[in-house]
Amino acid sequence: MADAGVRSAMADKATPDANTLQVLRDIASRLRINSIRATCASSSGHPTSSSSAAEITAVLFFYIMRYKQTDPENPDNDRFILSKRLSFVGVASEWLTRGLGLACGMAYTGKYFDKASYRVFCLMGDGESLEGSVWEALAFASHYSLDNLVAIFDVNRLSHSSTLPLEHCIEVYQKRCEAFGWNTFVVDGRDVEALCQVFWQAAQVKNKPTAVVAKTFKGRGIPSVEDAENWYGKPMPKERADAIIKLIESQIETNENLKPKPPVEDSPQINITDIEMTFPPAYEVGDKIATQKACGLALAKLGHANDRVVVLDGNTKNSTFSEIFKKEHPERFIECFTAEENMVSVALGCATHGRTVAFACTFAAFLIQAFDQIRMGAIFQININLIGSHCGVSIGEDRRSQMALEDLAMFRAVPDCTIFYPSDAIATEHAVFLAANTKGMCYIRTSWPETAVIYTPQESFEIGQAKVIRHSVNDKITVVAAGVTLHEALAAADGLSKQDVSVRVIDLFTVKPLDAATIISNAKATGGRIITVEDHHLEGGIGEAVSAAVSMEPDILVHQLAVPGVPRGGKPSELLDTFGISARHIIVAVKCMLMN
Repeated sequence: MADAGVRSAMADKATPDANTLQVLRDIASRLRINSIRATCASSSGHPTSSSSAAEITAVLFFYIMRYKQTDPENPDNDRFILSKRLSFVGVASEWLTRGLGLACGMAYTGKYFDKASYRVFCLMGDGESLEGSVWEALAFASHYSLDNLVAIFDVNRLSHSSTLPLEHCIEVYQKRCEAFGWNTFVVDGRDVEALCQVFWQAAQVKNKPTAVVAKTFKGRGIPSVEDAENWYGKPMPKERADAIIKLIESQIETNENLKPKPPVEDSPQINITDIEMTFPPAYEVGDKIATQKACGLALAKLGHANDRVVVLDGNTKNSTFSEIFKKEHPERFIECFTAEENMVSVALGCATHGRTVAFACTFAAFLIQAFDQIRMGAIFQININLIGSHCGVSIGEDRRSQMALEDLAMFRAVPDCTIFYPSDAIATEHAVFLAANTKGMCYIRTSWPETAVIYTPQESFEIGQAKVIRHSVNDKITVVAAGVTLHEALAAADGLSKQDVSVRVIDLFTVKPLDAATIISNAKATGGRIITVEDHHLEGGIGEAVSAAVSMEPDILVHQLAVPGVPRGGKPSELLDTFGISARHIIVAVKCMLMN
């Protein structure tokens, strides 16, 4: 073996010298050895998938990509998204089956917002290519000419329980990628020299993303395992691992390593912390405006407060009112069309490394389609804001398939997700600004009906702090609501006061975190009686959140009003009444509770 050493990789030409090619082959062999050792030690993992991609990974990390090894979060680094079950330290991010959309967001940010030199590489398995979201991402990248993006398909033909439909028909993968407008190369994924050439050629392509379709073999280099079925997710048996490692080690010719070239330092310095509301909301008590329109106006205002605020929409901008942001900040609006899964992934990509403050908008019912992307965003603790409009039966004549009645349950299940449910335009604007400054995932639930402004422009709002907006010393019951049902609760309180029945009304503002202290103290002051009312199904909504919060209080009783069964279309006021969440039903519930 040659003496150990480290020298810089040179990717300024298509074909490296012979010694560099051998070093890259040896690095691939070491990657195989490390994957075998790691998976044996943990008794779990995917050494066969690691083996199929070893040459691809070696060439990318030690010849093509530009990054600082000692500074993996450097904004100038090339990005690497690993959409397979394999984990590298530093510049790689594991993003199972959803990596290409994330990479699209990073590439879009690099090309259009940062206007920087860094490039984005996404390595995927061929099994993942069966996912529809991959093709949503392929269409997105082509539409926006993301020539700084390279997607690599590791076509090793084997999946979890069987062979994949196309097996090694890489020409089909090539035609499909080309049909989506991608510059496409087909390459033997075992050939280090060929890989160097295609990745170098990809860097010369302008106005098109590049797909590299690599024919590989699962378990490459492992006798009796290479290209064999039934090895998915299985480490090598310990009694065989040592012999396999010695075999691979015998094929290594050099101890040299390659040092990646440093990145081009041309990413802009940004500041997206502490975005302030420069002037109070421009509404007066009594004004009528839908919270979803107020949300669109607030986003446009936020865009003036910070030039790194970006808004994405899924072909609903004239309904979500994100078109207001587009009109005022067209260069920071991303139309994702009817592809909600990809929209969320792109938003997550835009927000990674803290490059933008991203808001993704669509009907709340459509966000449910992207739950896996939402879940993964929470797992990786990416700061992202999602806005769901057209919530509940109060959307009225729109189709019942568009009535989001499960969204609170979904987002309540997401770890560390902040859920805003504003009840008027003032609260909505504060929710938008608070979300922009909150770490982690935020969800803002907005409504279609025009409702009255109940707060003054000087009102302050905090996450986890509810508002007691109607109270007296004679209150008999506490009514807890948010959004459109808060206005029903206020109407019910007015009606009950004419019958000498006084009730207390609480506006939650945030469903998560819930202001349990305020709810409990007010419930105790009103005889231990709570009524919750919500434009949402019973399961997973406000009622269950409140019930959980007071579960250790033996003298507090909660009665829940929520939408039962499958909804239907109609006028908003009629539907609120039909499904038991109108002022009339609140009055009935109050009287029944007082009688018991």
